[in-house]
Amino acid sequence: MEVRTKVWIEDENGNSIFGDGRMQILEAVDRLGSLNKAAQEMNMSYRSAWGKIKTAEERLGLHLVESKLGGGGVGGSRLTPQGRELLDRFNKLSQEIHELALSHFNELFNR
Repeated sequence: MEVRTKVWIEDENGNSIFGDGRMQILEAVDRLGSLNKAAQEMNMSYRSAWGKIKTAEERLGLHLVESKLGGGGVGGSRLTPQGRELLDRFNKLSQEIHELALSHFNELFNR
């Protein structure tokens, strides 16, 4: 047996602001330098990936990704400083919650 955890952030109305899916999009943008390539890697449409990021930005009041238009290696996307900070904090929160849950699980179930 093992314990699983899932963390996401909601607003006061229960609308999802940020979670694993948006985290994975930001990580892929950071790694690939392109929202389009990130969407392709995740087997989703560019429009869907862009919509998820834009929704998070609106609900947070922050810009997470900045894009530069252009072809031939001129265009691309990157995380803003706020996007990087959110990604780092969310990863830390997720890891700490998982470690706490694992510790309590082991105390309760693996005596």
